[in-house]
Amino acid sequence: MGLNKIRIAVKRMGGIATELPRYMTEGAAGMDLHAALENSISIDPGATTLVPCGFAIAIPRGYEGQVRPRSGLALKHGLSIPNAPGTIDSDYRGEVGVILINLGRETIVIEPQQRIAQLVICPVAHAGLVEVEDLDETVRGEGGFGHTA
Repeated sequence: MGLNKIRIAVKRMGGIATELPRYMTEGAAGMDLHAALENSISIDPGATTLVPCGFAIAIPRGYEGQVRPRSGLALKHGLSIPNAPGTIDSDYRGEVGVILINLGRETIVIEPQQRIAQLVICPVAHAGLVEVEDLDETVRGEGGFGHTA
């Protein structure tokens, strides 16, 4: 079965040459994003920082880019993305950056060119909201967090 491939324009930005996003395996859902850093940086426990990726991207209308944590960095070091998944809108043309947060107990060092996150391209639908007086009934109703416990 063939893959549904779309073509997406990408432009290098900033003064640091870094690897452009790419899929690391044939079955990968996300493309790895690399840190476009001249020097290594440290992220203390509980701290956040914005790491540039050295490129801008023209995601087609009807799609978004989802920036997600790398599972290995999350498991081994507690490195995550506080707004995961971060969204790159189809009309954004600035440099892609990743907000990283250190949820671990030790300082994490990010090296130049290190793979820091993943980019997944996903279709999106725009909804037309219609205000009504009442909503249809469901079995769940207004049951919120933990309602099935």
